[in-house]
Amino acid sequence: MPITRPEGCPFDPPAELAGLRAEQPLRRMRYPDGHLGWLATGHAVARAVAADPRFSSRYELMHLPFPGMADVTIPPAPVGDLTGIDPPHHTRYRRLLMGKFTVRRMRELTSRVEQITAEHLDAMERQGPPVDLVTAYAHPIPALMICELLGVPYADRERFQHHVVAMTSTDGTVEEQYAAMTALQEFVGELVLAKRARPTDDLLSDLTSTDLTDEELAGIGSFLLSAGLDTTSNMIGLGTFALLTNPRQADALRADQGLADQAVEELMRYLTIAHTGVRTALEDVELDGQLIKAGESVTVSLQAANRDPERFPDPDSLDLQRKATGHLAFGHGIHQCLGQQLARIEMRVAFPALLNRFPTLRLAVPPEEVPLRTDLTMHGVQRLPVTWDA
Repeated sequence: MPITRPEGCPFDPPAELAGLRAEQPLRRMRYPDGHLGWLATGHAVARAVAADPRFSSRYELMHLPFPGMADVTIPPAPVGDLTGIDPPHHTRYRRLLMGKFTVRRMRELTSRVEQITAEHLDAMERQGPPVDLVTAYAHPIPALMICELLGVPYADRERFQHHVVAMTSTDGTVEEQYAAMTALQEFVGELVLAKRARPTDDLLSDLTSTDLTDEELAGIGSFLLSAGLDTTSNMIGLGTFALLTNPRQADALRADQGLADQAVEELMRYLTIAHTGVRTALEDVELDGQLIKAGESVTVSLQAANRDPERFPDPDSLDLQRKATGHLAFGHGIHQCLGQQLARIEMRVAFPALLNRFPTLRLAVPPEEVPLRTDLTMHGVQRLPVTWDA
C-alpha cells in the first residue's frame, strides 16, 4: 500500500493511490505479513465495506497493511473501546452513548466552545506573535471541551492535560506514550468512582445510572478521550495550515460566517486525517465484482475514497463552496464517529474565530518547514508556527 505523500504537497494522499483507484477500486493486495487481502480506494466500495455487517472491526482479526507490521499481533480491543468490537457488544455500548451525543445536546455546548475559543484567542493576542498554534489553540480547545463533557473537576484539568499531551505527543517514546495512557486510564477510573459517589451534570455521571461496570465506564471514558481529542486537535492544526496556504479560501471564510458548516465538511474531506481503516470478512462477500473470502482483510483507504472524482468533481482542490456531504472522514456505518457533532461544533467555531481575530494571520516559517506527523494512522502537524501583524 502506498504511504509516501508527494513532496511539497502535505495535504495530498500518496499519488499512487489515484492510479490504483482508476484501475480497480477494489483490488488484491499483499500485506507485510504475507496475507493476501484487499485494498479499497473507490468511494462507493469503501462506503459499502464500512456499512456491511459481514465485515468485522475486531482488532484481533485484522492483518495490518503498514510497513514494519509483519510480526505485530493486535490483541482484542480493551474494555470500552467501541472501534475494535462488533455487535452485540458494540450495539450495547453505542445505544447507551447515542443519547449523550445528540445534535441538540452538542449544540447546547456551543456557547461554551465559543467562550473557550475566545479565551485562547485573547491569550494569543496578549502573548503576541509568533506562536505555535497547536499548543496555543488547536490542542487546548478540544481538551477542555472533553473535560466539560466528562465532568473533569477544574482542579484536576492540569493533571488530565499532562497525561493527554504525553500520550499523543509524537516527540516521546512508545514507552512514554504507554505510561501516559496507563496513567490516564487510572485517572479516569478515579473519576468514575467519584461520579458514582457524587454525580454531577456530565456524561460520566449520566452513565453511572446504567448497568455499566466501573471497568466499562473507565474504558469508555478513556476511549472517548483518545478518539475525540487527538483527531479534532489535528483537524484544527492541519486545517489552519491548509487555509493559510490557500489564502483565497481563508478570505472566503472570513467574509462569510455562514460558510463555516460547508468549510468544515470540505476540510474534513480534503484532509482525511484518519486516513486508513481495516475490516475483515466474517463470511464470503461478493463486492464490486470480486469475491472476498471469509478471513480476508480489506484495507479501506479513506483518503483515496474522499478524493474519488466519481464522487467529488475536481477532488484535489480545496473548495469551501463545495457541498462535501457524503465524505467518509468520520467513517460510515455503525462505527461512524460518535462524537462527530461535537467535533463539528468545535471546528465551526475555531476556524472563523481565528481568521477573523487575526486578519493578517500567516505561517511564521516556509510551508516546507512545518513539521508533519508521520503516524501510520493519523495525519497532522506536530507544530504550526504562525505570526500576524500585532
